[in-house]
Amino acid sequence: MRVRIALAAGALLVAAVAPLAQAGEADGLSVHGYGTVADGTVTLSGTYRCADDSAGPVFVSSTLVQGNRSAGIGGTRAVCDGETHGWVNTSVVKDPAYQPGAARVEATLMQLTAGEMGLPTPGFLATEESDVELY
Repeated sequence: MRVRIALAAGALLVAAVAPLAQAGEADGLSVHGYGTVADGTVTLSGTYRCADDSAGPVFVSSTLVQGNRSAGIGGTRAVCDGETHGWVNTSVVKDPAYQPGAARVEATLMQLTAGEMGLPTPGFLATEESDVELY
């Protein structure tokens, strides 16, 4: 079972990275078509690319939606060097409980910049919504 998941994960990684490499855009984001859920811990992943973080830090955030449940699943600090990188977000979600099966992920590549009053203001560089299978 783990070998099958690993092979599927590798194939999905290649499929996810290819569109970013061909897109020609400075910023891009993808979500792998699978995630894991075990003992209330959810892990989601994908790839991203961003070119410049000089205006402020960039993060990959993700939200998992299954049925009428929705929860933010972690956040990853992005490295903005124009290269494609992997992201993995993990979170313990006790309530609501997620189950193996079909779900949806909404991911965002977001940059925090200083607003007029000095408070951080989010700027959205890329978004992606994707159907996933939780294992």
